[in-house]
Amino acid sequence: MANVARSAPGGSAQAGKIFQFKLVLLGEAAVGKSSLVLRFVKGHFHEYQESTIGAAFLTQTVCLDETTVKFEIWDTAGQERYHSLAPMYYRGAQAAIIVYDITNHESFNKAKAWVRELQRQANPNIVIALAGNKADLASKRMVEYEEAQTYADEQGLLFMETSAKTAMNVNDIFLAIAKKLPKTEPAGARAQGQTVSVGATNGNAEAKGGCCGGK
Repeated sequence: MANVARSAPGGSAQAGKIFQFKLVLLGEAAVGKSSLVLRFVKGHFHEYQESTIGAAFLTQTVCLDETTVKFEIWDTAGQERYHSLAPMYYRGAQAAIIVYDITNHESFNKAKAWVRELQRQANPNIVIALAGNKADLASKRMVEYEEAQTYADEQGLLFMETSAKTAMNVNDIFLAIAKKLPKTEPAGARAQGQTVSVGATNGNAEAKGGCCGGK
C-alpha cells in the first residue's frame, strides 16, 4: 500500500525541476472519482462519500527521480445536470482520468463517451488514463479487465483497475500520468503541500520528510 506524507514544516522539494499540470477527473456519478482523489491526496477513504457539486479542487505533488510534478486536480461532478460544465474544467488540462465502476457496465459506456468528447474538444496532446474503479468488488464484476484493456490499447490510453477503498493502484495511476507528461516548462516556484515520494523499484510511494528527499 502506498503511503502519503505531508511535507514537514519548512521542508522543500529536492528535485531539480518542478512541473505543474492541470488534471481533471471525469466519469458517471458514484463511480468513485472523489474517493480516488481523497485517497491519493490525503490517504483517506470514506465508505459513504457525498456527491460532488460542480467540481472540487485539490493539489498533490509526485516526486520522480529528477523532477517534481505538481498536479492541480479538478474532481468533477458526475450527475448529468453538470455535464455542460465539464468543458470549463477540462479546457487547458494536460491530463485526465476517466473513471468507471467495474460492477456497472453502463458506467464503462459513459467512460467511452467521455474519451470521445476529450478526443474531439480537449487539448490534442492531453494524456488520458482510464481507471476501472472498485476493483475490491471483483466478485460483482460486470466489465472484464481484458475488455477495458483492449479498448484502452485501441484508443492509446493508460489503463489500470483501481480501488480507492484498498488504495490499489491509486498512486500508481497518477505516477504513470506524471511519467508520461512532457517535462518542458518548469513551474516558477517550488511546489508546496502534500507530497508523494515514489520509489522507482516497485511503483509504491514511501513516506519521506520532504518530497524526493532521502532516496
